[in-house]
Amino acid sequence: MLREDLFKNLTAHCKEYGFIFPSSELYDGLAAVYDYGQNGVELKLNIRQYWWEAMTRLHQNIVGLDSAIFMHPKIWEASGHLSAFNDPLIDNKDSKKRYRADVLVEDWIAKQEEKLEKEVGKAAKRFGEAFDRAQFVHTNARALELQQSIDSTRTRLANLLTGNDLAGLKQLIEELEIVCPISGTRNWTDVRQFNLMFATRLGSVSEEANEIYLRPETAQGIFVNFLNVQKTGRMRIPFGIAQVGKAFRNEIVARQFTFRMREFEQMEMQYFVAPGSEMEWFEYWKEARLQWHLALGLGQENYRYHPHDKLAHYANAAVDIEFNFPFGFKEVEGIHSRTDFDLSNHARVSGRKVQYFDADRNESYTPYVVETSIGLDRTILMVLSACYDEEHLASDDGKEDIRKVLHLPPALAPVKVAILPLVRKDGMPERAEAILHDLRLRTACHYEEKDTVGKRYRRQDAIGTPYCVTVDTQTLEDGTVTLRERDSMQQQRIPAERIYEAIAPTTELNSLLKKL
Repeated sequence: MLREDLFKNLTAHCKEYGFIFPSSELYDGLAAVYDYGQNGVELKLNIRQYWWEAMTRLHQNIVGLDSAIFMHPKIWEASGHLSAFNDPLIDNKDSKKRYRADVLVEDWIAKQEEKLEKEVGKAAKRFGEAFDRAQFVHTNARALELQQSIDSTRTRLANLLTGNDLAGLKQLIEELEIVCPISGTRNWTDVRQFNLMFATRLGSVSEEANEIYLRPETAQGIFVNFLNVQKTGRMRIPFGIAQVGKAFRNEIVARQFTFRMREFEQMEMQYFVAPGSEMEWFEYWKEARLQWHLALGLGQENYRYHPHDKLAHYANAAVDIEFNFPFGFKEVEGIHSRTDFDLSNHARVSGRKVQYFDADRNESYTPYVVETSIGLDRTILMVLSACYDEEHLASDDGKEDIRKVLHLPPALAPVKVAILPLVRKDGMPERAEAILHDLRLRTACHYEEKDTVGKRYRRQDAIGTPYCVTVDTQTLEDGTVTLRERDSMQQQRIPAERIYEAIAPTTELNSLLKKL
């Protein structure tokens, strides 16, 4: 199946099985805004908890914060968002569709990378085990041409964005002969900047209200609380502040399901360090955050680092962790060395002293910051994309049977174990409910008795439930149940009182944390 078709099936699956719904669907929806259903919200909570525990429980010097969404408007002046938080937009005059100019170029680069990989793939088949990818890319004329085109275009794009050269950006789009995906024409407008922040008004009377902004990131709430947390927690450098919260961006080109939304959730940690040590900590967190991802078991080959060609106004180093989504490698998390930009600017704009007294150095200074910032919604999409599968099985009548299954890491699954009476009679429902009552205080359970047990297995496979327990006549005789494992579909008989013992090693959150 083509990756595009697989992704289309996944989005339909998310709605059908209660993971993600279009927001306000009763009123024909709201573009790029989504609601999480009964299974999606549990998956979201589990991923959030995995991140939170990895940050705060496994690090003695990282504490949590929950700052407000509404903040003083001068905060966004100090952070640079009022002047620098813009996207370069371009319209196609024929389709009337609007695009991010930089994304058009990035998509063009991605297509060239796909062409390069096809050339590499053909060569790998031809040469077998003797194939040397690096040598091929540097010696084959076609591969060399593609790689040079990719590198030169990426460098040129970074320079244009850094220099805010909008005319040059349009010229690049024209030189690359990029067409509108809708109209197929190259009839472009000029490129112009668009600020992404949502503005609203705070006050009881509109004439007297002050204009404020919905926060476009959660990080600034951490920076303005740096002194509060440091003093009340008696924190010593280096230390971190972690936060999970909503952020809002007026994305004009929102697409690819929940990958780019106007209302989204971030999981951010700002790590405050002594000046001069920031690059050491940048490398540490770069590696530590990749290990967090790899512990999920989604495949190391699906991740890669992507260093920034264009650095943000606050950074002296930045790298993205990209994941191989069905629509290509895209950013899921960023690690940034933010220098002392934020704390220094808040000190300047507020007129307050924002420094740390280092007893070991016997001096006061403005700490540098290393940031890890991961999108919770993107992480959910990452997990769903990697785990969704359509398995073709042979049925009893010889016909092909398709099993839709989410191979979710058991610790993240919305439901850890489903309790299923074989039939709705002979005391089996009552015995199954007694097992449910015993287990639900220790793990996430689901009880279901409608339809055949085979159909119930398939429904649980579709929502990613790692284990199913079936109560049958033998259960009533000797107290044993059938424990079915999702991925292998293997079954075994175990005593009912040992169910939690059997599933806990994989379903407990600690099973992931131990890998870190």
